[in-house]
Amino acid sequence: EPISNNPQQKHSVSAQEKGLGAGGSVSGNGRPNTAAGCGGGGGGLSGGLTQPAGWQSLLSFTILFLAWLAGFSSRLFAVIRFESIIHEFDPWFNYRSTHHLSTNGFYEFLNWFDERAWYPLGRIVGGTVYPGLMVTAGLIHYLLNLLNVTVHIRDVCVFLAPIFSGLTAISTFLLTRELWNQGAGLLAACFIAIVPGYISRSVAGSFDNEGIAIFALQFTYYLWVKSVKTGSVFWTIGCCLSYFYMVSAWGGYVFIINLIPLHVFVLLLMQRYSRRLYIAYSTFYIVGLVLSMQIPFVGFQPIRTSEHMAAAGVFALLQAYAFLQYLKDRLTKQEFQTLFFLGVSLAAGVVFLTVIYLTYTGETAATMATQHHSLAQHMPSLYFSPLPLINPIKPVILNLDTERLFDPVLSAFAVYFAGVMVRLMLTLTPVVCMLSAIAFSSVFEHYLGDDMKRENPPAEDSSDEDDKRNSGNLYDKAGKVRKHVSEQDRPEEGLGPNIKSIVTMLMLMLLMMFAVHCTWVTSNAYSSPSVVLASYNHDGSRNILDDFREAYYWLRQNTDEHARVMSWWDYGYQIAGMANRTTLVDNNTWNNSHIALVGKAMSSNESAAYEIMKSLDVDYVLIIFGGVIGYSGDDINKFLWMVRIAEGEHPKDIRESDYFTPQGEFRVDKAGSPTLLNCLMYKMSYYRFGEMQLDFRTPPGFDRTRNAEIGNKDIRLKHLEEAFTSEHWLVRIYRVKKQENRQALDHKLRNVAAKQKYTSKKTAKRKRGYVKNKLVLKKGKKLNKKSV
Repeated sequence: EPISNNPQQKHSVSAQEKGLGAGGSVSGNGRPNTAAGCGGGGGGLSGGLTQPAGWQSLLSFTILFLAWLAGFSSRLFAVIRFESIIHEFDPWFNYRSTHHLSTNGFYEFLNWFDERAWYPLGRIVGGTVYPGLMVTAGLIHYLLNLLNVTVHIRDVCVFLAPIFSGLTAISTFLLTRELWNQGAGLLAACFIAIVPGYISRSVAGSFDNEGIAIFALQFTYYLWVKSVKTGSVFWTIGCCLSYFYMVSAWGGYVFIINLIPLHVFVLLLMQRYSRRLYIAYSTFYIVGLVLSMQIPFVGFQPIRTSEHMAAAGVFALLQAYAFLQYLKDRLTKQEFQTLFFLGVSLAAGVVFLTVIYLTYTGETAATMATQHHSLAQHMPSLYFSPLPLINPIKPVILNLDTERLFDPVLSAFAVYFAGVMVRLMLTLTPVVCMLSAIAFSSVFEHYLGDDMKRENPPAEDSSDEDDKRNSGNLYDKAGKVRKHVSEQDRPEEGLGPNIKSIVTMLMLMLLMMFAVHCTWVTSNAYSSPSVVLASYNHDGSRNILDDFREAYYWLRQNTDEHARVMSWWDYGYQIAGMANRTTLVDNNTWNNSHIALVGKAMSSNESAAYEIMKSLDVDYVLIIFGGVIGYSGDDINKFLWMVRIAEGEHPKDIRESDYFTPQGEFRVDKAGSPTLLNCLMYKMSYYRFGEMQLDFRTPPGFDRTRNAEIGNKDIRLKHLEEAFTSEHWLVRIYRVKKQENRQALDHKLRNVAAKQKYTSKKTAKRKRGYVKNKLVLKKGKKLNKKSV
């Protein structure tokens, strides 16, 4: 249609865009979209609830509030079933640090030297953690106390992640609305509120960095897209502040500092350079770099490590590109070609020398996920259970407009790294929610739209004349993407009511199945704290196994305040947090040689382990044993990792092959390796277990976890003594005996036969016994006269 020059018509079109018409927001092609659930016609914002825009705002606010409420409620299964308690291992260190922060202040927290960790080395906590999580919880606790709302810091830590799930839903709504429309944003907010891939790291009690980091991640993405579209320094500074919060909260900030440069690089390749892009990225890189270096744990990593080199390279490339654009307007074509050739040659030489230097110093591979696969969270990913909508939605995503570049770049980036290890599924989850929401919104818009409106599209904005003059600048207009000629001239056919009804019902059924699946997975897989276990009887009744807290409470009440407890590193944070006792190793795993020394003590025989424990001043040894109740996460199942780590540091003393049978089997029965049957871990796990018969069908000493009868039932300890065993034998604690003041002699005492007392036959019948050690009277001798 020809664009009218009538100011009144221009004003009406602009008002229609601002009012978002019947569908929620302006889509990428410049037309108002019709989103699912957002009804109404065109109109302005002035009119309150009598205008469609007012009802749309109220409906959007209601949907976001319900999404927040649903996300908060679905994360409370663990609190309702058990109690308000911190889960897992790492959250216990975070809670202990937050408690120290709220008690002693921020300055003391930054300078806190924890002498109860990594004995005898200790740990500088302030410079080795991301403090964003602790500061956030401490600030909320301070504000609540300031308002005279008495809340314990533990309750703030338990409910922090469910509260931030609502903020994550809002940030995802803002980002999706910026990339597509408001209807898709509302669907994305509802998806991410209940999707299991995000709930797995944000249930109540999971006081971990990811609980607040995903909100910071999504909000940074939103502010970046906003700053690129507007070119405003205000939005860019907001993006830098959000990035600073992300850096303080989680080490996953490297996704942002690599994804945004990749987005800028793709825009440059597609010749979509603009002043808005230059202002946004230049400001973001410089201000974000300076802010990120203020975190003590990050320090100078942004200018030294390889993970940040892509951002620096794209920044230099953008400056060079802008400089070439500046020279292109002021030089002749021949001069520009010569200068360009020299610049490319110089840049290639610099890159070549840099690669050679990095290769020589061993700093090449940008390893964002190179940890070993000893942890469950480092295993390869399975997509269906936490992300149930990815498979049916993927064909719809392929039909998206190619002009929306940030979403495809973000999707490819997240899918690649989520395939490396399952923990990074957390970064893919928001992307899948956004893509699924866009797909559902497009389907609903197509099948729920009015055919009459489709035949008579609204008049285009007169601002398209600017785009016609500057055909190369397609990315400057916020929310406006040019349609191809084939798309503009294509007639749209109406759809019958039967097809609309069938498709709508199928999509609604799919959404209902998604909600049921998310609730089931959250309830069964992600709502069981590892500190408190539960088992179910045949009649459905539940038994609570509280052995962990029982053992830690015993340590807290019955041991010296400065007692040192040796255990495998998995339980270090829990011992320090719940028992408040000194540990040798914990989940920080920063010193591999110290962990290997503990693994060597567990893998050696009792005498050799006793020498190691004496050198480390160990008072108690704590192990986890699941052979009685069938708990598969005990120390015997983890024992091979102790052997491997110990062998890496002490290959002459520990060899993994010694713990296998000649057939290469790891067995705990009589066919097991003699080295295994006599090591300290085996003795501590199965001490007195050979006397226990669990049921009439199995022999004494039958291990339910490994389904085998143990091979060494007569276990005797020389240097250790059993101090505590929990109710279900899940946690066993041994006391290390102190050395004797005087060592026993090695030679044997003489065997002197006792003399028998003579008894006469005459008195034998009536004499029943004799006095022991009876005094004997010796008669004196008569002196001779000669001797005198």
